[in-house]
Amino acid sequence: MPRRASRLSRRGIAGTGAKATRAAPAGAIAAGAGASTGPAAAARISAMASHADATGAAIETIGGGRFLRLVRRGKWEFVERTNASGATAIVALTDEGRLVLIEQPRPALGGVAIELPAGLVGDTPGDEGEEMARAAGRELTEETGFEAREIVQVASGPSSPGLTSETISIFVATGLTKVGPGGGVESEEITVFEVPLGEVEAFLAEKIARGAHVDLKVWAGLYFAHRALQGR
Repeated sequence: MPRRASRLSRRGIAGTGAKATRAAPAGAIAAGAGASTGPAAAARISAMASHADATGAAIETIGGGRFLRLVRRGKWEFVERTNASGATAIVALTDEGRLVLIEQPRPALGGVAIELPAGLVGDTPGDEGEEMARAAGRELTEETGFEAREIVQVASGPSSPGLTSETISIFVATGLTKVGPGGGVESEEITVFEVPLGEVEAFLAEKIARGAHVDLKVWAGLYFAHRALQGR
């Protein structure tokens, strides 16, 4: 995808060693033979029947937009993506032990968010069969300018199971080499931070104090970053 021309600037975060780079812009359930009887058992059976309805019923489309579809399964409403097969998030660690984070405006929040580098899988026309690891590497380079020598999947699961069917796979990327400016593509406005792992919590606290939101995946990323560092 084409990348808009950009200017780079670097700025520090007070009290930390962080470096910043700004680039412009898815059953049936049966009761067991020894199941108890009475009101409590009836309530459990009713709940299980409701669960079976929620997970086995056909999906009904309620509405949609360019990238999302609002659907109903049983009594539950949720959203699905129409332009991707999944999503990735990348825990990127430099050889110096810095965690690569990004900041970008998020209209749904009405402000900026601190996040792991992340993106969709198979969202480019003609590349719908894109593999997860390849998508993770592509997004890492697009958003941060880093290329990884090794990228390993460490977890996968639903991003917000009450709201969407989307699942996210988390990768740890190491052996990083800077090959470009980062900053995202097209209309994205991404600032890249390289934060010493021991200073990430202080960095996030300062950002929150300034009004930024922190994606909870960042905290999951911290766990995997420490685990990866201990394995070196």
